Amino acid sequence: MNILIVDDDREIVESIAIFSQGEGYGVYKAYDGMAALEILAEKEIHLLILDIMMPKKDGIQTLIALRKTKNIPVILLSAKSEDVDKILGLTAGADDYVTKPFNPSELMARVKSQLRRYTSLGSIHVPGTISIGGLSVNTESKTVTVDGENVHLTPMEYKILELLIKNRGRVFSQEQIYQKVWNEEAAVCDNTIAVHIRHIREKIEINPKEPRYLKVVWGVGYKIE
Repeated sequence: MNILIVDDDREIVESIAIFSQGEGYGVYKAYDGMAALEILAEKEIHLLILDIMMPKKDGIQTLIALRKTKNIPVILLSAKSEDVDKILGLTAGADDYVTKPFNPSELMARVKSQLRRYTSLGSIHVPGTISIGGLSVNTESKTVTVDGENVHLTPMEYKILELLIKNRGRVFSQEQIYQKVWNEEAAVCDNTIAVHIRHIREKIEINPKEPRYLKVVWGVGYKIE
């Protein structure tokens, strides 16, 4: 997902950009409201981090203009902590408000929370993404996230998960999975699939023994639901 960071303080922009890229987000930068609106019109942005006090067009004016055309999460930044400023920002359409100075790790937690909420509501669509609850698989970038957190699967683990999530609700036997992923007949008494399924569960499930997503149909096979 892509984040647009807008602040006239370039050091703050660079600092947030470093943390955002470290979390795997694409980053765009702007230093005033007018430039931000131009980027929003041209690029696919999934979340906006927006300072209030800026030249040319301040954060509130930028937010009001944005809300006429786009419904993406917006986190406002401001050196002011008065309640009236928070109320003004939230009334204009902001989703969250962070007062400077702030902890970058806390800001990233808020970013993940907003993206997770908007994605679950269907307000954000990322091309190539298949989502079920908090589980998302992007078939273009071959990436997996659970509740906004990146999950690192091996190539074979990814192929198995992609097969199952593309066929949501359909049960695949171990033999069928092996044939489709490895493109060859499964060996007799081979537990390769069972081992891979266990590893996938350990990575995508909060409690692998009580899975939310990757279910076993005893005596038949596996499915995603």
